[in-house]
Amino acid sequence: MEHLFTPYRLKSLELKNRVVMPPMCQYSVTNKDGIATDWHYLHYTSRAIGGTGLIIVEMTDVEPDGRISDYDLGLWSDDHIPALSRIVDAIHQHGSKAAIQIGHAGRKAEDAETPVAPSAIPFDENSKTPRALTTEEVKQMVEKFQMAVRRAVKAGFDAIEIHGAHGYLIHQFHSPLTNQRTDEYGQDLTKFGKEVIQAAKREMPADMPLIMRISAQEYVAGGYGIEESIAFSKEYQAAGVDMFHVSAGGEGPIAAAGRPGTHAAYQVPLARKLKEALQVPVIAVGRLDEPSLANAVIGNEEADLVAVGRGMLRNPYWALEAATVLHKETAIPTQYQNGFPRVSR
Repeated sequence: MEHLFTPYRLKSLELKNRVVMPPMCQYSVTNKDGIATDWHYLHYTSRAIGGTGLIIVEMTDVEPDGRISDYDLGLWSDDHIPALSRIVDAIHQHGSKAAIQIGHAGRKAEDAETPVAPSAIPFDENSKTPRALTTEEVKQMVEKFQMAVRRAVKAGFDAIEIHGAHGYLIHQFHSPLTNQRTDEYGQDLTKFGKEVIQAAKREMPADMPLIMRISAQEYVAGGYGIEESIAFSKEYQAAGVDMFHVSAGGEGPIAAAGRPGTHAAYQVPLARKLKEALQVPVIAVGRLDEPSLANAVIGNEEADLVAVGRGMLRNPYWALEAATVLHKETAIPTQYQNGFPRVSR
């Protein structure tokens, strides 16, 4: 039976275990130039030393005004490649694999003078009103995603993740709450996302997997639910997505119409439903910090990989600790073997 420390393979991506560090923005680019710093290098390398199978570098933006804040990472220039390559090399050195999340904040770009979006609808009363992209600008945005993916491939990443969740630009296009366009990108709400996926695939080796993060449910009045997200995910799967990273929320202030859960594994049912409906590999997220629970998600075949966010912020060696708790063997750095005598091999 498969468990948290069973190896996993998807196309050319070979992982030593099912543990994923999900993308979590560090807001640590102090020079505001989008270039990864020593903080990012130490942050990601320590999780590789800590036994994580797949490390997904935080949301990295395709243009300066696509950042949530000016302290975010970028990939709009070749100048960003060397610092990211250094991180990838270190992750590989310690036995983990590296992916990167490519995205654009759209109307949620807090530091942009005038954010852009599918339609001129602000996130809330405290947010700037975005400017609706022209049809030609949408096509240019697809090219910006494509160029960012090209740079990520040059940097040596093992997989690419496209950010289509949490109320950011691609999510804004496929949500009827935020896409009120009348052009081709309003007539087909998935057109922008599909074009980004197809553009990404043109830059990626054929055997490199493309992951897409989605919000499978919107917790706002009038928002979509799992059936709608299954429908648009089928479109994205046909366009070239190999795996879905299943989250929820982010497209508006949470309303009484629905609230995300606060209990452990509250988003796992969404991942399971998508996996079953599309027969596609999925990454489950949402309060899965308890090793036995994360292990059960894999053992019960609810997801193929498990993302541990807050737990890994607290403890870069979460995977090694989980192996100890679960009595599973895993590779331990020689320098740390005395601290994990029961799981080293």
